[in-house]
Amino acid sequence: MMAGGNVRFLVLILAVAICGAASVFQPISDSHRSAALDVFVPVDGSYKSLEEAYEALKTLEILGIDKKSDLSSKTCENVVKVLQSSSSTLKDAFYALNVNGILKCKIGEAGPKDIVSQLQAGVKDAKLLLDFYYSVRGLVLAKEQFPGTDISLGDAEAIFRSIKSLSQSDGRWRYSSNNPESSTFAAGLAYETLAGVISLAPSEFDPSLIQSVKTGILKLSDSIQKYDDGTFYFDEKSVDASQGPISTTASVIRGLTSFAASESTGLNLPGDKIVGLAKFFLGVGIPGDAKDFFNQIDALACLEDNKFSVPLILSLPSTVISLTKKEPLKVKVSTVLGSKAPALSVKLTQALSSKSVDSSVINNQELKFDADSATYFLDSFPKNFDIGKYTFVFKIVLDESAHEKVYITEAQTKVPIAATGAISIENAEIAVLDSDIGSVESQKKLDLTKDGAVSLSANHLQKLRLSFQLTTPLGNAFKPHQAFFKLKHESQVEHIFLVKTSGKKSELVLDFLGLVEKLYYLSGKYEIQLSIGDASMENSLLSNIGHIELDLPERPEKATRPPLQSTEPYSRYGPKAEISHIFRIPEKLPAKQLSLVFLGVIVLPFIGFLIGLTRLGVNIKSFPSSTGSAISALLFHCGIGAVLLLYVLFWLKLDLFTTLKALSLLGVFLLFVGHRTLSQLASASNKLKSA
Repeated sequence: MMAGGNVRFLVLILAVAICGAASVFQPISDSHRSAALDVFVPVDGSYKSLEEAYEALKTLEILGIDKKSDLSSKTCENVVKVLQSSSSTLKDAFYALNVNGILKCKIGEAGPKDIVSQLQAGVKDAKLLLDFYYSVRGLVLAKEQFPGTDISLGDAEAIFRSIKSLSQSDGRWRYSSNNPESSTFAAGLAYETLAGVISLAPSEFDPSLIQSVKTGILKLSDSIQKYDDGTFYFDEKSVDASQGPISTTASVIRGLTSFAASESTGLNLPGDKIVGLAKFFLGVGIPGDAKDFFNQIDALACLEDNKFSVPLILSLPSTVISLTKKEPLKVKVSTVLGSKAPALSVKLTQALSSKSVDSSVINNQELKFDADSATYFLDSFPKNFDIGKYTFVFKIVLDESAHEKVYITEAQTKVPIAATGAISIENAEIAVLDSDIGSVESQKKLDLTKDGAVSLSANHLQKLRLSFQLTTPLGNAFKPHQAFFKLKHESQVEHIFLVKTSGKKSELVLDFLGLVEKLYYLSGKYEIQLSIGDASMENSLLSNIGHIELDLPERPEKATRPPLQSTEPYSRYGPKAEISHIFRIPEKLPAKQLSLVFLGVIVLPFIGFLIGLTRLGVNIKSFPSSTGSAISALLFHCGIGAVLLLYVLFWLKLDLFTTLKALSLLGVFLLFVGHRTLSQLASASNKLKSA
């Protein structure tokens, strides 16, 4: 139980990390379709179970991938086998009907009646929530697939009340009346089951029953979890729950959409939560697990085809705008599965800069629409729009009021945008200064866009100063994320220093007198390198400026020595030297003739034993005649023969430990049958003497 809880916790942490990091949500695309073919891979043309077959077929069907012809043969055989068998479980019958609804297998005339009778009996005898679920939902499927079959629930209200008795005050449900544990996942199953009971009922339900369920749904929605980006999801509260947030949220969505499909329920959920649930499933990306993949796609399909509101998702092909290339801002609006949205307009209400959140550089700008690509775009930006990070706030407005009853959108959608461009590098210079008065001894202008060949010299009483200015295309000061100055000695020892930026000026001053210990008192030639980089900077650079000759004092005896440097820094990634090993020369063996003579000496006692037996006149007249005694004597002699055979095997191939193990087992066996044989012989001898 703890293992299942740990797995669920890790899945939740992963979902939190994904949804927390992603603020741009993309609808289902071709990447999901490509991944589905890799996740749902049949074995020999079929899946392990009908449950797996249904999840794979349903997912592929929603994504518009036709694989029915490849799977219909063997899968339909399993479907027919289950539906024509009276011993099939309710779960197998439920998934068989689900698969049959997709593949349209040839069941026969007797199949529908038998399976309907089995499911109706299952509803009547059900005590557990899962039994109600499989039997009721199975009857709903049978009603859709076999129109001529009489399918009805005579006492639908009593069944409704029996299922309702498993509900809890917080909107969650129990799996059975004997189990006090309540579950959010079970709530989704319960709402889906109740929707099936309503659809199979011959008459209208008591409104108070419907209202009590709607009250429970509102209480369940109060326990919904939320992220800062407006994403909503459901999760199990029990520590040892085996269901993660993806499967739990999918179960609730299936239940709510099924329950809302009935006009008698009049269920209406807040639009922001519907969009938030859709963003949760879009935010998890492409799951690698087949069960999570199915739950994601099936839940999104339920949201797209529901009775209360279809969520519309605003997405951006790219969240990076290049001011150098004068790229337009492009926006798309579609359903969660990527279907076209109705006629609408998209407004950019605000564009807030990360540097100044209070002021907006763009206000209430309506985007143009390109019908060919179904894309909304903004092709020009105001003059004060500079490179940097922004938060764009969009608003979707439906053109027709009738669409507002079908589709739901966020009140506003916030999207992080990065504007990039080329940074101007001006007034770059490097100089050697006298330490005492700060006068310039030598100074040279730099062109950091090119590798230079600057040659400088200094001693430990002098300083080195590097300065330059970075400005944006609008002439504003630019502070890069990274600006590093590197000195590399001819012995490959490197030293890196941070270049600080204040206003428009970036400057670094190295006082060699204070750096002699850090430089390990190494005099000689140092290569100079400058690197400047930033996510918004399209012309990030790595410039080799030149070199400087340093004359430093001699290293004291107790000073730290420079670390050993490899002549080739990447040599540790190359192939290692081959290890050669010389085995010990085998010792000299005796001559073959000597081994044969020794073998003959070993065999001689056995030959002497056989000769001794003939001299003693051994016979088998005393061999027991009764069946039991004869078997014991025969086993005893066979055991002795087995011991002799074991000695031969030890001589040929067995090691000492294996031989001793086998000999111990044979010894116990010989002790038993030998004792019995000798006892029987002694008993027979006593009878002869007494006679």
